[in-house]
Amino acid sequence: MVISSYKDLIVWQKSFQLSKDVYKFTAKLPKTEQFGLSSQLQRCAVSIPSNIAEGNQRNSRKEYRQFLNIARGSAGELETQLLIAQDVYKREVGNLIGSLTEIQKMLFSLYKNLEPKTYDLEPSFDGGQNK
Repeated sequence: MVISSYKDLIVWQKSFQLSKDVYKFTAKLPKTEQFGLSSQLQRCAVSIPSNIAEGNQRNSRKEYRQFLNIARGSAGELETQLLIAQDVYKREVGNLIGSLTEIQKMLFSLYKNLEPKTYDLEPSFDGGQNK
């Protein structure tokens, strides 16, 4: 499959869906959390696909990797806040955490795949016969 847009990336698609799921989740939290935990959860969730998209649109792998790092940080922050919501409000977050864990793995994999390539610069003395 050819990736012609960040929207083609499965990690972006899954994190976009997770953002929508977090909005649905926060709608069920007490109204007193509208400007507190709910807002934080929403901002972290939206930050993940947003940083994937922004990094993808940058001019270099280095910048792309930096934005993936930001997305990974937001994922860690989101996980912490979901656990707080679970403990304080006794809300089930297992399905959200499951999706988030999958996204975190995918972000790490994409990050690693964008590492600068290293090449063996040692001269070959066997004429290329030892493969």
